[in-house]
Amino acid sequence: MAILDIKLPNTILKALRLPQNNPRRQQITVLKKLLRKARFTEFGQQYRFDDILSSKHPGKKFQELVPTFNYNTIYNEWWHKTLEGKPDICWPGKIRYYALSSGTSESASKYIPITNDLLRGNKIVMIKQLLSLRTYEDIPYSSISKGWLTLGGSTDLQKGEDYYAGDLSGITVKKAPFWFQAFYKPGKKIAKQKDWNKKLEEIVEKAPEWDIGFLIGVPAWIQMCMEMVIARYKLNNIHEMWPNLAFFVHGGVSFEPYKKGFEKLLGKPITYIETYLASEGFIAYQERQHAKGMRLVTGEHIFMEFVPFDDINFDAEGDMISDPEALMIHEVEEGKEYALLISTAAGTWRYLIGDTIKFVDVEKCEIVITGRTKHFLSLVGEHLSVDNMNKAIQLASEELNISIPEFTVAGLPHGNFFAHQWYVACDDKVNADVLGKLIDDKLKDLNDDYAVERRSALKEVKLQVFSELQFMAFMKAKGKVGGQHKFPRVLKGKMLEDWQRFLLGEKIAAQ
Repeated sequence: MAILDIKLPNTILKALRLPQNNPRRQQITVLKKLLRKARFTEFGQQYRFDDILSSKHPGKKFQELVPTFNYNTIYNEWWHKTLEGKPDICWPGKIRYYALSSGTSESASKYIPITNDLLRGNKIVMIKQLLSLRTYEDIPYSSISKGWLTLGGSTDLQKGEDYYAGDLSGITVKKAPFWFQAFYKPGKKIAKQKDWNKKLEEIVEKAPEWDIGFLIGVPAWIQMCMEMVIARYKLNNIHEMWPNLAFFVHGGVSFEPYKKGFEKLLGKPITYIETYLASEGFIAYQERQHAKGMRLVTGEHIFMEFVPFDDINFDAEGDMISDPEALMIHEVEEGKEYALLISTAAGTWRYLIGDTIKFVDVEKCEIVITGRTKHFLSLVGEHLSVDNMNKAIQLASEELNISIPEFTVAGLPHGNFFAHQWYVACDDKVNADVLGKLIDDKLKDLNDDYAVERRSALKEVKLQVFSELQFMAFMKAKGKVGGQHKFPRVLKGKMLEDWQRFLLGEKIAAQ
């Protein structure tokens, strides 16, 4: 553990005149550690890491000398060399593992480099998150020692010329310490299964043999797993099978749209723990039981910068300009939306991860994920974020007492103006017109820009209701089945075309 992470009593801190968990100092320390490790790589030599390290203001010098990258630019200029087996490109040594990340809109898989240094940092953060449970109230600590059912990618990784590639969860489990295997479910054999449907069937078959305390995964797939177990064994709720189930660790998408349907499957309340574990690294986690957001990991293995998500730094398609305004942790403001740039212990430098976040508590460095730079609707200036959409869906489902586990939105022409088309998954009985109007009203309350545009150029809001199975079937048809894949909240371009063709019963190609 880094010295700066040790929480000294306030009296000692005052006497030593040391800051209490100073995020700025932590981040500069992390940046220097990363720069020192990578200074002799090709990337470090080209962008003068030695000069940055000798600067009085290494953060600003780093921003001055190193350009920003998205996946395409850093892959085409640098990462493709590591896939060819060349060492010391962006990080010392050869890259032996890559996390395959398809995102929710891109057609081709991304190869994200994974190193032992990155995995070590991730593990430290995981342990810190586990230790933070000591501060939680009224939780059954005995459940921590029960089984941890993780619905993740296959541990049977793809073999490349000189590397392995697969889902980050599969890589993490494959390289997990021996002591974790005693807790880990579904076990090595099932975890290797690549066919997602077969994996779920095998988990359901083994379910009575396990005593599960933790569920870990994307909400949609965890919910489906619980529904299959309940149906198979004719249970009233999942706690009849796993009475010690007490925790659900989730991330990747907002849990709020799923919560109502999720809780119908429970026999008693459980504790929800949100994480921000991306393919590129463990970025944040919920540190306090009733926290409004997740605490950024500022003192381990990731240096972060924050680009204001506005019309100055991003174009209408959500693409970042070449030289954006980038703030460090001490320069951010509460309530403003930022796109995240990260530099990590795997040779990821000033990399646009694609997520947008908002600080809900600057002092505690707590954030919420508000969406994706590409996943927002602003046809006429309505600036509708995924965060707005999630909240509107949550409020509407609560008011109508229905469950909406999936949804997506598209912007469409409407005469000389525009309209929003909502596609909602709901297996409860609901009137589409009533639900559409209610969501529209909620969005007007949540977003002033949206309310203004609904009186002018945004002429109509349409809504169609489908079954959850139809949403899942589309993902299967696209070849996007499994723990890493999430249904896109905003449909644009080819994904929208494929969805519309799918709804007409036409065959679509997998990606």
